[in-house]
Amino acid sequence: MLEIELDGKKVSVPEGSMVMHAADAAGTYIPHFCYHKKLSIAANCRMCLVDVEKAPKPMPACATPVTQGMVVRTKSEKAVVAQKSVMEFLLINHPLDCPICDQGGECQLQDLAVGYGGGASRYEEEKRVVFHKNVGPLISMEEMSRCIHCTRCVRFGQEVAGVMELGMQNRGEHSEITTFVGQTVDSELSGNMIDLCPVGALTSKPFRYSARTWELSRRKSVSPHDATGSNLIVQVKNHQVLRVVPLENEDVNECWLADRDRFSYEALNSEQRLTTPMIKQGGQWISVDWNTALGYVADGLKRVKAEFGASGIGALGSAHSTVEELHLLAKLVRGLGSDNIDHRLRHADFTAGQGVRWLGTSIAALSSLDRAFVVGSFLRKDHPLFAQRIRQAVRRGAQVFSLNAVHDDWAMPLSGTVTAAPADWAQALANVAGYVASAKGVAAPVTALVSTEAETVAQSLLSGQSSAILLGNAAAQHPQAATLLALANWIAAQTGATVGYLTEAANTVGAQLVGAQPAQGGLNAGQMLSQPMKALLLLNTEPVLDAADAAAARAALEGAGLVVALTSFKDAVVPNADVMLPIAPFTETAGSFVNAEGRVQSFHGVVQAKGDTRPAWKVLRVLGNLLGLPGFEQESVEEVRAEALGDVSTIPTRLNNGIALAVNLSAPMAGLQRVADVPIYSTDSLVRRATSLQLTRDAQTPVASLPPALWQQLGLTEGAKVRVSQGAASAVLAAREDATLAPNVVRVPAGHAVTATLGAMFGAIAVEAA
Repeated sequence: MLEIELDGKKVSVPEGSMVMHAADAAGTYIPHFCYHKKLSIAANCRMCLVDVEKAPKPMPACATPVTQGMVVRTKSEKAVVAQKSVMEFLLINHPLDCPICDQGGECQLQDLAVGYGGGASRYEEEKRVVFHKNVGPLISMEEMSRCIHCTRCVRFGQEVAGVMELGMQNRGEHSEITTFVGQTVDSELSGNMIDLCPVGALTSKPFRYSARTWELSRRKSVSPHDATGSNLIVQVKNHQVLRVVPLENEDVNECWLADRDRFSYEALNSEQRLTTPMIKQGGQWISVDWNTALGYVADGLKRVKAEFGASGIGALGSAHSTVEELHLLAKLVRGLGSDNIDHRLRHADFTAGQGVRWLGTSIAALSSLDRAFVVGSFLRKDHPLFAQRIRQAVRRGAQVFSLNAVHDDWAMPLSGTVTAAPADWAQALANVAGYVASAKGVAAPVTALVSTEAETVAQSLLSGQSSAILLGNAAAQHPQAATLLALANWIAAQTGATVGYLTEAANTVGAQLVGAQPAQGGLNAGQMLSQPMKALLLLNTEPVLDAADAAAARAALEGAGLVVALTSFKDAVVPNADVMLPIAPFTETAGSFVNAEGRVQSFHGVVQAKGDTRPAWKVLRVLGNLLGLPGFEQESVEEVRAEALGDVSTIPTRLNNGIALAVNLSAPMAGLQRVADVPIYSTDSLVRRATSLQLTRDAQTPVASLPPALWQQLGLTEGAKVRVSQGAASAVLAAREDATLAPNVVRVPAGHAVTATLGAMFGAIAVEAA
């Protein structure tokens, strides 16, 4: 630690710190634009000039290292004159358009101009003009004349997002921030550039001209999308959500948000919102009141139970639903005498584990790993903020390996990749286990094959001090998911690594904690979506888009008896639905999510519910009362939460990725196999209806990706189409060649209307030129 004097106060900071860090530690504010605690130091705005004793001129606080005994004055006449001079230069070319600027009211330049700007300008020459640029549907670069060249956006792309999509061209006052040859900004983290911009150069295109910042109410919430559980500030005007920005939490999302979390709010204001209960009569939907709708559902469930028994009743809930909603859904079904309840709609292996499956470590620990082996994950698009954490670890020297059937660009250098068809993933892990066993002098759990890639992974894991084996969405949804977990656990036990699931949704861990899956031999999601049920309750899910086998799910629903959809949208993809009950999305209800690391995060509704929309937990509670079931007397969401989770302090003891399973490898699969990812903006009902997100490159119509040998065998050229078939199910898709694919694998995304006619996400597939 070094001690310096800052404005007359003694401050101790670690060696290597800058004066700016010392000021932060002392609670002293130094004006700045280009400095940001999460980005590298550029020292190009010069606003943070301070007076350092014995220095011949003012020094930039962000780039001046502290030395023992250094004396710094941040408010001396020398410092203030320098800061005011810099401000005058920054304002020379800045347009005087504060009254119409979206940044007005929350602008660093505006704030600092009050304290450091002159009362009048001495500049009489023409101001420069920078022409606007179209960089996509999320970021507006319409007013780039406002840019002060702090380069925060450029550094964010390079260092955090991993993709340098913006850069600076030209010199002097001709400098401008732009994309490369007119390309768009397509990073899944791009919206953070809007937050980082200290002026009104980069603004939110969906929010543009919607409201002034001082008109907005700010309320805390939690993202309902991926397993990070990002903390949000939801900004509201006239009971309408108009903007979402990050709430800083170093242990969860730091100060970042994925674009999915930031822009999905558009769906909340969609014309497709369901605002009144509806019943289908004679093939036509008619609006009814709540009493009629719930009475219809209760009578239907009683009739099904009396005629076919409770085993004919089932429920499927999305893991994007809250703890309270899933708890009451499970309680309702079990109160009727059925154990047919599940949230794992995209899974193919339902083998029970020893506890609740989770990340296996803290989210913050991902940033400090020195070895990571990621199995079956489309990491960058499935978990943008987890990918960002791992990217930071790589910048510090971590080695990251990937096992998958295809290798997307994760915007970070990988130390190695293991490419195998999905049916061969277990063997690929067994190969790693074989090399680990050989190095440790122990017996391997199963026969291993020679593989240089597997040997590299094994050696890396054995040499690591802080290692993790991370199972992605595709590993969780895999037909041999239990075998993959068992092998990962064995490797981890021998190498000292942790094992964890990145987990699919905001409340995947919470859904397991509240028992939203069969416990006493009930039907799992795969079984309920492969045979017609007599009665099916659907909470916040569109089974055809959310199921592991879309074609089977559609057939099962079309043959089902009573189908009740609790949904926020009237265009929900629920074939053969009989009743649609309008439930509140996360901004209109209170509840809790449990993220991947087992952190319980509660939130309250931030706007009034639209129309006759009601919180799903209240709907389920009233339905329980109408059915005469005990235990549905809760008056508040807090009561439901306490009942659902019990003693929250015991949750860590319930998290366990262990599995008791004898590892048996299946025989190799002949022919072509499908591997399916779920595109980032097709994961749940909210993002599917967020207009701006659906205009991005990541939301383009899915294509079938083919390995080079198959591409040539079929004689395809750019722009070609192919017919992909799985049994009787088929679809015609645009095709592209992907050299990173395993030789016998075809990549066809799931979760999208275009591919919803196909079958299982993993398994045999046939391809022919269309």
